[in-house]
Amino acid sequence: MGSKGILLIIAGVLVAYYVYSPIPYDIEERWKLMVTDSFFRSLSNLAEISELLGLKHYMGVMMFLTIAEEVVPASDDSVKVTDALFYDVPVVVYEPKRKTNGELNRAVIFIHGGGWCLGSARMGPYDLLSRRTAKELNAVIVSVDYRLAPAYHFPVQFDDVYNVVKYIVQDHVLSQYSVDVKRIAVSGDSAGGNLAAAVAQQLQEDPEIQVDLKAQVLLYPALQALDMNTPSYQQNEHMPILPKTLMVRFWSEYFTSDLSLFHAMMSNSHNSLESAHLLKFVNWSVFLPEIFRLKYNYTMPSRKSSDPSEMISAIIDPRASPLLVDDVKLQVLPKAYILTCEYDVLRDDGVMYATRLRRAGVQVTLEHFKDGFHGAMMLTTWPTSFEVGHRMVNSYIKWLDNNL
Repeated sequence: MGSKGILLIIAGVLVAYYVYSPIPYDIEERWKLMVTDSFFRSLSNLAEISELLGLKHYMGVMMFLTIAEEVVPASDDSVKVTDALFYDVPVVVYEPKRKTNGELNRAVIFIHGGGWCLGSARMGPYDLLSRRTAKELNAVIVSVDYRLAPAYHFPVQFDDVYNVVKYIVQDHVLSQYSVDVKRIAVSGDSAGGNLAAAVAQQLQEDPEIQVDLKAQVLLYPALQALDMNTPSYQQNEHMPILPKTLMVRFWSEYFTSDLSLFHAMMSNSHNSLESAHLLKFVNWSVFLPEIFRLKYNYTMPSRKSSDPSEMISAIIDPRASPLLVDDVKLQVLPKAYILTCEYDVLRDDGVMYATRLRRAGVQVTLEHFKDGFHGAMMLTTWPTSFEVGHRMVNSYIKWLDNNL
């Protein structure tokens, strides 16, 4: 066999490696997802090589996902779009142009995903979602461009979003955008869902804030950093678009660029005596319905004897892990819409939070997509348009319309 034949075989093997992934048969458009995921995995492998060679940080390479999708949000016939700074945090504001006969507007503060390391309010999919939400709900949408890791670690991301919310609920800002103070929701996907849940909790603790949110909308949210071995982490360890290695890297990078934390979290050995008393809040054998436990048996994460470091303090901070608050603090929260996907490492975080909120007396709508996968809501345009993503967006907007 000649050299050309050998190269052809090698190329074929590489293509097969990057395209093939073990995608369950009950996911529609499987081949489209395989091809889409091959791009994600190729970029991730390139990022790992770049970091190993000391050329560029892993997240610096992965940032291509954000840059490639960035657009310049512009006004159209239905929605006025403007850039603004709310307490020095960049935001994109979407205002409906349709008149409401003097009625005040509803408002949604939207927080993008990307593992606290990637993403932007100016990405095409987020721009389309905010634009559509503003138009169909006749609502003001404030999409937040918070600072990202690794340049900025926790709690900077939370602080940016929290400051935006505090800015919006001022009387003069509500008046400027004609927003009804009683009809404001906070919403976000993935890491944005984490920040939305944390903000909703912390607002209840802030004596300076006299405004109550009407709703919290958490789209396949990340809600706890203590147990990286829930059934959904095990079941979906190698699933597109968010394998366990990437999600754990996001979590560790949120706190520090020291890779020792990443390795400890991958083996679920990052807890200590300081975090041990909080494991009861993320015990999936208690808070997961049996249908989600599947064949897995609960094992409490291992604990080091002691670790009084700032890192442990950050991991157990409810601003980073909203699942770690007690029921008393959950009781006062606004009604919630929680969207989860069967094929998502974060599935169980959302389901456990729904269980705990309901037990605390909070009105919860848990929308579980049995054929869904992480990130599908942002995959609604050609060539990566998935029918399940469109169904998720429709469900999200419908719930907001009925509950905000």
